[in-house]
Amino acid sequence: MDAPLIEARGLFKSFGATPVLRGVELEVAPGRGLIIIGRNGAGKSTLLRLLAGLGAPTAGDARLFGVSSRKLEPSARRRLGMLTHQSYLYPNLTARENLEFFRALYRVAAAPTEIPRWLERVGLARFADERVRAFSRGMEQRLALVRALIHRPDALLMDEPFAALDPDGAELAATLIREALERGCAVALTAHRELDFAADRCVSRELVRGRLLDSGAAPARTDAEPRLAHAADAR
Repeated sequence: MDAPLIEARGLFKSFGATPVLRGVELEVAPGRGLIIIGRNGAGKSTLLRLLAGLGAPTAGDARLFGVSSRKLEPSARRRLGMLTHQSYLYPNLTARENLEFFRALYRVAAAPTEIPRWLERVGLARFADERVRAFSRGMEQRLALVRALIHRPDALLMDEPFAALDPDGAELAATLIREALERGCAVALTAHRELDFAADRCVSRELVRGRLLDSGAAPARTDAEPRLAHAADAR
């Protein structure tokens, strides 16, 4: 079995006297996905930040590519893609300029067709030369998906990737995530409720009172709920 690319070992996090994460254990192997389900305030975003090395745990360890996330070398960090509630796009740059910047940052070879192909893929080709500050939240989220994927990362951390997307955008995001899984990327993403996509590669676990429950412990989606219809308002 391949070694996990994303791991948490006895991960605790408290803010003052308030515990947020209590002994979280997880691992995600290449080509596999973990969907972390939880309500607002459950600690999902905190968990992803610790996995990314953007915060220090109170106890335990978060690891990427077999190394403590806080100690990743820049070359290893370029193997990670991350999507958060902040797009990390530059509002005064155009869509094309943003992708050119991140392409260079991640040292992706400059192919003339690469950025136009991505913009076409996410439905933003006709907005390529518009500044991001004029974009709707859904358009910004589509561009942020490209920012997180343009360097073909080996691991993806995604905080509610379907947020602000209409049904077509949510289906596009699901397709992009499936493609990343199929090429061997390890994916950990958060959601408010069960998501029914890439079921052959993903497992769901619920974060409750700081503990990550085993697979199958999360409440099941009812038949009355469309599979991705709720993704657009998952915030």
